[in-house]
Order: sequence, then structure tokens, then C-alpha cells
Amino acid sequence: MSPIFMSKHKLYNYWNLNFERSGIKPELIEKYMVYINKLIDKNVPIIFDFEHLCLLLGRNRNYLASVVNSNTAHYRIFKIAKRSGGYREISAPYPALMECQNWIYENILSKIKIHTAAQGFTLKKSIITNAKIHVNQKHFLKIDLKDFFPSITLNQVMTVFKSLGYTNKVAYYLSAICCCGDVLPQGAPTSPVLSNIIGIRLDRRLSRFAKKYKLGYSRYADDLAFSGDEIPVIFIDYISNIIKACDFCINEKKTVLQQQDKRKRIITGISISDNEIKIPREYKRKLKQEIHCIRKFGISSHIRRQKIKNPDYLMSIIGKVRFWLSVEPENQFAINALADLNHIIKQE
Repeated sequence: MSPIFMSKHKLYNYWNLNFERSGIKPELIEKYMVYINKLIDKNVPIIFDFEHLCLLLGRNRNYLASVVNSNTAHYRIFKIAKRSGGYREISAPYPALMECQNWIYENILSKIKIHTAAQGFTLKKSIITNAKIHVNQKHFLKIDLKDFFPSITLNQVMTVFKSLGYTNKVAYYLSAICCCGDVLPQGAPTSPVLSNIIGIRLDRRLSRFAKKYKLGYSRYADDLAFSGDEIPVIFIDYISNIIKACDFCINEKKTVLQQQDKRKRIITGISISDNEIKIPREYKRKLKQEIHCIRKFGISSHIRRQKIKNPDYLMSIIGKVRFWLSVEPENQFAINALADLNHIIKQE
């Protein structure tokens, strides 16, 4: 049986017996077993050194050394436009590196519990669960963290792996595989979960603050939200100090405190009002317009008239309608629109 699928007790005995059979001195076995026991308790793979990591990842020594020593060469870096203006830099790992990162995610990072306030990049939570926390509240505060992924350093990532019991060297190798340069890349499959793990300290402190003043608190990646009966302006300073103490930076231009008008409250793309969550009006207006044109002119004619170049345009519209229904499952317009669009797909 592979050690990966053994129980903790059997795994401990497996390594102990193998060391004895290899003729390793008892005092060395004792040191090895202390290290192994830490990793077994955390339910993460045992990794002794660089060669062992190469075997586990199924990569030759030269390739992995290249990743560890010059990881930027293993990414495709490009920019995409932000809806709010400007550009966001994406660092997408090449397939071989992505496989290594997926292994680290599945076997190590997915085993670590994150704070309950984190609503993004975690099972059974989403922008919908995030928005529902702040429904029917008098005051609402939004705070955006600046350069969220790039602000997380390789040293912070190393701390995550060292906290699991890995040696400094092994923690460095794992961190170098997960980073681009010396920071967390936006585009790697390991970055979202690492940001949540590193954000645990921030979430704990902000949750305690929110609880003290009877506020709701949630974080979806770099979007922080607070709500409650009363949020004085001075609270922004208190929260800012906590954020800075946790090594994050605020994008002050995006800080919004709403103490009156509930109709304009938008969080992670969802509108929150007194007792419900909805799709924002502007989103609906644009989508209704596109669906109207598709119904009136036909999908092919509409694409030609608007000079649409996206080959998956129809599927993107269907995706938007499904998102609408995920927030407002009983909306009759969206229900009918999805039926019409699915009918168009069947005819093509």
C-alpha cells in the first residue's frame, strides 16, 4: 500500500520500520520520526528534501531546480482591463508548473482550515453567501485591499508551510513553486487558497472588532464588508489600522460608507436591499437589451450587426442569465430567456 493512503498510525510505523531496515542509527531515526510525526498530525505529505519532492511531483531535478531558482520564466504574464479602469496583471503558469501547483493544493493547502469570514475561493461559499450576510442592515461599509495577491510575499507563503512542520528548505521549495518572483501570482491555482490562509490573521482581528460592535463582517478576496445598525466614520480608521498591522494596504479610493440610501448598495456584483439580494439594475438592463436583439434579429444576424468577435458569445450570454437565476431563481424574465437561448443552441 502506498504511504499516501495509510492511516496515521500505520504511516508512522511504515517510516519507522523502513528506517530500521535501512540501517539508520537509532538517534537519527528518532529525529526523523519527530519531523514525520508533525506532518502526520497535520495530515500532509512527508517531504524530506529536494530529491524527494521531485519524486512526489513527478518532475526531474533540472526542471524543478529551474522553477525554484527562476520561477518567473515558467509563467505567461499578460494584462487584462479592469471594469473600474486600468489593468490587472495576470501571471498564468505553464502546464507543467500548474500540475505541480495543483498537487500542492490538493495534497497540502486544501487540508488547512480558513476563517469562516472568508467567502471567496472556498466550498459552499460564494458572492451570494457573501451578500446575504449584509442584507437588512442600516449601515454598510465597503473596503478594498490594494494589490491583494502581489502584496503577499514569498516569506509569508513560507510561514504557511513551516507552520505545517516542514523544514525551512522544504518550505522554501514549496513556496518558490507557488510564487512568481517573490510574490503571490494572480493566475496560479494555489494563490486563492494561500491568500485565504495568510488572511486568517486579518479575518480573526476584523471579526473580533465586528463582534465587539455588533457588526457583520465578510471578506471575498480583496473585498471587505461590514454592516450593522451603526458604523461611525471613525470606524474606518480603526479598521485601517488593523489592516495595516496585518501587512495589507487599503485602496482608499474604493472605501464606501453608506449610512442612508440602501438602494445603491452593491457588494461583489450583487445588489443588497432590505430583505433580499438582487442583480444590479444596470446588469439587467444591458442583458435584457442583448436578449431582445437576439430574439428580434436571430443570433447570427445579431452577431453580424454588432460585429461580435467572441466565438463563445452565446454561451457567455447563457452564463450571465444563469448567474441572474442563481441570485433571483424565480425571476420570470430570466427563466424565459434561458429557455429561449437553450432552444437556439439546440437548433444550431
